[in-house]
Amino acid sequence: MTTVAAVQMISTPDVSENIASARRLVGEAAARGATLVTLPEYWPIMGMSDSDKVAHAEAPGQGPIQDCMAQAAREHGIWLIGGTLPLVSADAGRVMNTTLVYDPQGRPVQRYDKIHLFGFTRGAESYDEARTIVPGEAVATFEAPFGRVGLSVCYDLRFPELYRAMGECALMVVTAAFTHTTGLAHWEVLLRARAIENQCYVLASAQGGTHRNGRRTFGHSMLIDPWGEVKAVLDEGEGIVSGALDPAFLAGVRESLPALKHRKL
Repeated sequence: MTTVAAVQMISTPDVSENIASARRLVGEAAARGATLVTLPEYWPIMGMSDSDKVAHAEAPGQGPIQDCMAQAAREHGIWLIGGTLPLVSADAGRVMNTTLVYDPQGRPVQRYDKIHLFGFTRGAESYDEARTIVPGEAVATFEAPFGRVGLSVCYDLRFPELYRAMGECALMVVTAAFTHTTGLAHWEVLLRARAIENQCYVLASAQGGTHRNGRRTFGHSMLIDPWGEVKAVLDEGEGIVSGALDPAFLAGVRESLPALKHRKL
């Protein structure tokens, strides 16, 4: 059995403040016995405007945000999935919204650049990530001691073909900053669907509360088992969600209902 944990934050425009919060929360997760921990999307900065993150974009392998993640993974001897951070792109006015994975020695072992960029307009509420983010192009997974882990970010959750392209995973991770509006309607049902159709665990790490910029994120970080049952959830607010991955249960689900072997398309 492997214990995994998702960190839920209410990130601010202050990078150093968010780094301190992330260090503390990752430490709490490790103290609970988690050997794999994930941070939420945009954990280092939720700016007063969407363009604020461009000024904090780091080059791969250098910068205080990446240093924080590498140090935390090494200090606690955990696999750390670093939510997302802004990395420099070829477009000076936009960034890559990137998930970096660190092994227990603090070494970067995988990178995923968010592929699907969120756009939403309803009344006064409007978002267009493409204005400040360059989309990624490649599906990304990595091998953990308990099996393959698939990486995805927020709006990706609405595109099941991305998860199919990961192949058979023991765990799929979703880091997110879902809006309260869309989260209330779709967050849990989509997460449970991804777990059910891929017959794997899903660990979702979210922003969860009202941020200084006025944006309200949905929270509800959770761990879901391969049968689609929510094993742990945190509504709103800062905190930790943790639980165990049971390989025997995962194998039992796939054996009793071999849907992955029944695929035709």
